[in-house]
Amino acid sequence: MDVINVYALVAPIVFAMIIGEFIYCMVKQNGYYSFQDSLIGVGTMIMAQCMNVGVAVGVVISYGWIQEHYGIFKIEKSALAFILCYLGGDFLFYWFHRAGHKINLFWAIHVPHHSAEELNYAVGLRASLTQRAASFLFYWPLAIIGFPADMIIPLIALNLFIQLIPHTRVIPKLPSWIDSWLNTAYHHQVHHAANPIYWDKNLSGTFIIWDKLFGTYSDQTEEPYYGVTIHPESWDPTYLNFHWFIVLWRDMKAATHFIDKILIWIKPPGWRPRNLPPYEKKPMKDAKSQVKYKTEALPGSTPYLLFQLVSCLAIMFLVISNHSPIHVWEKISIFAWLWLSVTVWSGILESSKWVGAVECIRLVIFCVLGGGILTRYFEAQAALGLTLMATYILATLMFLVRQGQKKSLNLTKV
Repeated sequence: MDVINVYALVAPIVFAMIIGEFIYCMVKQNGYYSFQDSLIGVGTMIMAQCMNVGVAVGVVISYGWIQEHYGIFKIEKSALAFILCYLGGDFLFYWFHRAGHKINLFWAIHVPHHSAEELNYAVGLRASLTQRAASFLFYWPLAIIGFPADMIIPLIALNLFIQLIPHTRVIPKLPSWIDSWLNTAYHHQVHHAANPIYWDKNLSGTFIIWDKLFGTYSDQTEEPYYGVTIHPESWDPTYLNFHWFIVLWRDMKAATHFIDKILIWIKPPGWRPRNLPPYEKKPMKDAKSQVKYKTEALPGSTPYLLFQLVSCLAIMFLVISNHSPIHVWEKISIFAWLWLSVTVWSGILESSKWVGAVECIRLVIFCVLGGGILTRYFEAQAALGLTLMATYILATLMFLVRQGQKKSLNLTKV
């Protein structure tokens, strides 16, 4: 069963949105973009998109089985069926999203998306590696009703793409005839806000009506500021993705009552076992008093990181493209290499001394993996491929040499 990869199709639109918003913010000088937050936001998106390819395969198989054996109806594809499936998916997303804010286990899955302290299209892409898989624990009723898997998967992906649109501060409040039923940027600013009065509000995906029906809607009454009150204080993508799991695991081990070891996973975020004190939260009273997480990056690293970002986005398409010829194990290898790449970016942003050694290892893997894929699948484009590989290798070596000259990295250990 072939399933359209909506993410690959809409990617040019997404990048155009980011570039357009970025240019607008630079012209206005409104401070809505932070390079570090934005870079890691897009980096975690690259990792999540690669992960989602494997998730989609498992979901198609399982949902197809559910529909075949337990489907109440056998719904054929039609315009009406697509509309109903989209509405049903948006309704179920609301409950998945609500669980993500009310149950610790699901908050651990969802919180990487909220860890950004800006609200723009770049950080809006910040995605959890585990969220897509977890969300499909909620969408199975669509298969029970009788919607086919190859309808459900693309429509859920389309729903998530549409949800990106309100992740911005540059779109003003819209007229009430739109704002009253659609989840607009004005509504979603509330959802991402760290202000206590806005916690767990405006959880809808496309239609804000779900919040109004189920009592989780909030209007804007004070200026929002963004992020989480217990910030991971790291750019490392692995730590960002599993930060709250680590917190919960430590609390579970420290709990002196057995029941608390179980409750910690199902209680709301912020709850702690009875023998532990309340969490120490980041002091924030309002938007003006917020101190955002920032680190001292390696000197002159911004152009190199931008080059790496563009390169890794291009490589990501080898994994997620519907027409990619490469074998599944090679896709897995590329995913692991991309994960390592984003990890190195975090090290560069934090001026970590291990960057030189790991960057050399990453370059060797790139040569072996890239050379093998180039010779097996892209013989007709070998000249172009070799040129691009040489450019990438040269840029990486130049960066390492310059950092070595500045003594930013200890390259003698490589």
